[in-house]
Amino acid sequence: MTLRIDISGLLSERLRFAASPLAELTAMLHVLAEPGHHPQLAGWAAEVWAGLRPELAERLREAEFLWRSSQADFLIPARPRPTLAEELDDVDRIDDATYVTAALVTTCGSNRIHFGAPSPLTDATARERALDLAQARGALQEAFAERLLADPSAVRARVRHTLEQCAEAFFDSAWAGVAVQLATDLRLKNGLLQRQGIGAALASVSGAVTLAPDGDCIIVDKLQDKATAARDSGVTFIPSVFGRPHLVAVHAPGWQPVVQYPVAEPGPSEPVPLETVTLRLEALAHPVRLRLLRTLARGPHTTGELAHAWELSPPEVSRHLAVLRRAGLLTARRDGRYVRYTLNLPDLTALGTDLLAAVLR
Repeated sequence: MTLRIDISGLLSERLRFAASPLAELTAMLHVLAEPGHHPQLAGWAAEVWAGLRPELAERLREAEFLWRSSQADFLIPARPRPTLAEELDDVDRIDDATYVTAALVTTCGSNRIHFGAPSPLTDATARERALDLAQARGALQEAFAERLLADPSAVRARVRHTLEQCAEAFFDSAWAGVAVQLATDLRLKNGLLQRQGIGAALASVSGAVTLAPDGDCIIVDKLQDKATAARDSGVTFIPSVFGRPHLVAVHAPGWQPVVQYPVAEPGPSEPVPLETVTLRLEALAHPVRLRLLRTLARGPHTTGELAHAWELSPPEVSRHLAVLRRAGLLTARRDGRYVRYTLNLPDLTALGTDLLAAVLR
């Protein structure tokens, strides 16, 4: 499963490495929403939550769908600015239809809203579909989607104010702490790009990012097969300390390709019994089950959602989920008429950081 970024004819100066305050804040917000993805930052997340004012904590929970299972495209800037305020100003310049569509992709748990569909702001069928998807994700997601569709300007202003409050509460101090690491990584990447070319620079980003043999395409190991082009817009690579182990890629039509990659070193994994390892590796040996896990890494899903995402029958998905549950890699929870399956991150982490990174990116 790959994302292919066409760079044929791209001038070298159109491929850039740059740090982004907004992208790093988004990574921090993801850590706060999904601390299980980042066990090495669990202490930081607990400390931040303990110090948040109740009003800000509630604001983060109501909008967490913009950065929890996946990050809204407008939160990963294609043209990073020196300050968070400048990047938020750029977000304000995005039209409502583009902003709402990007927000609904993360809120509703589907990337199909992007591709050629009418705007849910103007099309009743698209609006109903978006609300149905949001309802399947839970009551909070449904409420957020309803507010966004009813009054996008008010929601946009509230989200910006929330991000500005985060700067004062925890981001400014955390950003100062990681700025040196980011600057060091950028010097390395830009030096490789200038001296040895794009292939060497990409090799230093991640083992999941490679240059095609003909040099005309960047290949990124991701959840689904996708393709985009950067010949006119260029490609931006953004380093992240708080993003590990995720490799985030912006690729939807209308957006400049951006890859946010981790720079921190992973910690060692804890050993688990050999019998448990064998059982889990056997469960992971089937390509369909691995795909299901990579989808579940983005958040809880129902059997129907997984079947729709991968164009499988619900009974087939159920059989694979049963194998994963027996291996202890999934948990299930009933919520009304839905049964949602959740990835068991601690036990997956015990199998090794390489596997964890492959599933989470």
